[in-house]
Amino acid sequence: MTGQTDDLWEEDPRIIELPEATVLAKQVSEAAVGKRIRDVVAAKSPHKFAWYYGDPKAYRSLLSGKTIEAAVGHGGLVEITVGDAVLLFGDGVILRFSPKGKELPDKHQLRIGFEDGSSLVASVQMYGGLWAFPAGGFDNKYYWTAKEKISPLADAFNGTYFEALFDEKTERLSLKAFLATEQRIPGLGNGVLQDILLNAKMHPKKKVSSLSEKDKKELLNSLKTTLTRMAADGGRDTESDLYGRQGGYKTILSRNTVGKPCPICGTIIKKEAYMGGSIYFCSACQKI
Repeated sequence: MTGQTDDLWEEDPRIIELPEATVLAKQVSEAAVGKRIRDVVAAKSPHKFAWYYGDPKAYRSLLSGKTIEAAVGHGGLVEITVGDAVLLFGDGVILRFSPKGKELPDKHQLRIGFEDGSSLVASVQMYGGLWAFPAGGFDNKYYWTAKEKISPLADAFNGTYFEALFDEKTERLSLKAFLATEQRIPGLGNGVLQDILLNAKMHPKKKVSSLSEKDKKELLNSLKTTLTRMAADGGRDTESDLYGRQGGYKTILSRNTVGKPCPICGTIIKKEAYMGGSIYFCSACQKI
């Protein structure tokens, strides 16, 4: 991983998408698997948009005394197996690991303290899900869809699988709407979308109906190679990892690069409002 280490508790906005979920799950596995939970503090700092499963006061009895067994990323979610229970963190959560002796933040929405004195601490700046529940007990379609669908990082996410995502309804959509909505590809959100489309030389507003078979192959290749590189490099440089370190993947199109020259052709990178969010693009490399 490259990039500078931020202050551990600096609350930069966190958007967990597929690369970040993959990185965080790997780091939780390395830092916490095998550790026994000593205490749990949930909802210490009230937050209107911190989403819990049931009563957060019940998290202590559900998790205390149990051992972290595994951590895995599903789309943009980080799932941690804790005995017969599950911890699940979603988009918007800032998840940090604190070693023994490290001063903990005054404000947080969930702290998992281990017997060796280390902790996992989760906080929410804007919004985020911090769910703890008995295994199999969370009836949430986004969670189960993310678990059941094939990850773009897997070999099984191939041309046949990708082609099956297209139908009569998707023909009317823009590429942003097709790729980043309805959980067609869990974990692929507006953040990672930008570089995927630049690498494919396609505009976010380009209509699915205009894609040729060659276009679809190029889009699939860009999707898989871009996401693979993002995950391999430790996530995007607009996000941070379990230790507060900036991701090592240098985004080409993001809030970090708007107004700067495109590294491919030199055209100034633009930002526009679209579909309730922002899109970044190079008007020369990405024509509609």
